[in-house]
Parts: sequence; C-alpha cells; structure tokens
Amino acid sequence: MTWDMEGKPDVSGMEMCDVTGCGKPAERSVSSKLAAKADLKFDESLRRVRVCREHYRKLKKETKELRQLESLGR
Repeated sequence: MTWDMEGKPDVSGMEMCDVTGCGKPAERSVSSKLAAKADLKFDESLRRVRVCREHYRKLKKETKELRQLESLGR
C-alpha cells in the first residue's frame, strides 16, 4: 500500500467496497448469497461482492452459526 503526502493511504486504483455507502478499500470478495445472508446492502446484480475489513468482520459474525452447521454436514 502506498501513502499520500498527508500520511493517509493512497486508494487510487484500488477496488472499493461494494456495500452501499461505504468508500473504503476492499480486502476480500465473497459470494452475493453469503453477503445477502449477512444483511449487507449492495447492488443485487453482482455475483461477487467486494467488502472492506469492517464489513467482512460483520459478515463473519452474522454467518458464524450457518458456517458451523455447514461444516457439521460434511
């Protein structure tokens, strides 16, 4: 990551979070079905949703029980 003259991260050229109202750089990409289960607001036409660190943490918390149930079924 590069930094600008003011000591802030330079986000030009980086992909941004797809969650409505968020302008932070994206860190991960998740399926739209998983993002919908976590009640994240995003454009419904997307197949993959890019999320920032904050929204990824929310997604993990919201889907923890679901992921545990899926792992038991394997």
